[in-house]
Amino acid sequence: MARNAALPILTAEPGLTRYLEEIRRFPMLERREEYMLAKRWREHGDRDAAHKLVTSHLRLVTKIARDHRGYGLPISEAISEGNVGLMQAVERFEPEKGFRFATYAVWWIKAAIQEYILRSWSLVKMGTTANQKKVFFNLRKAQSKISILDDGDMRLDQVKIIARRIGVTETDVICMNRRLGGDASLNAAIREDGDSGEWQDWLVDESPDQETTLAAGEEFDNRRKTLSDALTVLNKRERRIFETRRLAEEQITLVELAEEFGVSRERVRQIEVSAFEKVQNAVKHPVAAMPTPASLQVR
Repeated sequence: MARNAALPILTAEPGLTRYLEEIRRFPMLERREEYMLAKRWREHGDRDAAHKLVTSHLRLVTKIARDHRGYGLPISEAISEGNVGLMQAVERFEPEKGFRFATYAVWWIKAAIQEYILRSWSLVKMGTTANQKKVFFNLRKAQSKISILDDGDMRLDQVKIIARRIGVTETDVICMNRRLGGDASLNAAIREDGDSGEWQDWLVDESPDQETTLAAGEEFDNRRKTLSDALTVLNKRERRIFETRRLAEEQITLVELAEEFGVSRERVRQIEVSAFEKVQNAVKHPVAAMPTPASLQVR
C-alpha cells in the first residue's frame, strides 16, 4: 500500500520549518510523468511510483492544513492527518479519467483534516449533524465578514445575518457560537441586569409539523427522481460538467474542467450551457426526453 512508503517526519510545531524545507526538495510532476506514475501504481503496484506521487503533493497538504488553522489544534497533527488523506487519494486515483491528481486529492485531504478536527473537539461529539458541521467550519469566517472580532454573545441581528449566509437556523448559530466560546448555557441572561430574559427565550422552534415534513419529503423525492431522469439525456462529458458546475457543493472551475477534458475554457462553458438547456427541456417535457425502447426503434 502507498501509505507504507517512508515520508518526511513531522513530530511537533518546532519541527515545522525543517519539515517544510524537506518537502520542498521533492519536485513537482509534469502531467505526463504524473499519469505514468499513477498507471504504474494502479496496474503493477509499483510502490516507488506511489511514493513519488505522494511526496510531490506534500506541499498541497501543508497548504490545506494551514487553511484549517484556528481550531486550537496542532498544525503538525493536521498535516499528518492530511497526509493520510493524500495516501488514500493515491490508492483510489484513476488516471484514465484524464484530470490531474491534485484536483482529485484535494477532497480526500480536506476530508481527512476536517474529520480529525471533528474528532478532536468534544463539543462536536455531542452531535455531528450536517448543519452542525456546516456552522462549525463556517462560523468564524462569517463572523469576520461582518466584523465580529470577540468571542462573546452576538446580537440577534448578527445571528440572523450569519444564519442566512450559512443556510442554517438561528438556533444552530447561537449554540455553536456559545460552544466555541466555552459551552455557556442557553439559560444565561442576555444582559447582566437580569431583566432581559434568557437566551433560550429568543430561540424559536423552527421545525415544521409532521404533515409539512411528509409533504416536503415527498416533493423532494419527486424532484430528485425528475432530475435523475433528466440527467439521462446527457452524455458522459456533459453530465460530468453539469454536475460539477451546477449540482456540486463546491464547484470545479472552468479551467480545471478544461484541463480535465483537454478543451478550451470557453468550450467547457458552452457544454455547460447546452447541458443545462437539455436538462431544463427534459424536466419540462419528461416524456419527449425518454429514450425510445429498442423494440420500437426504426431499423
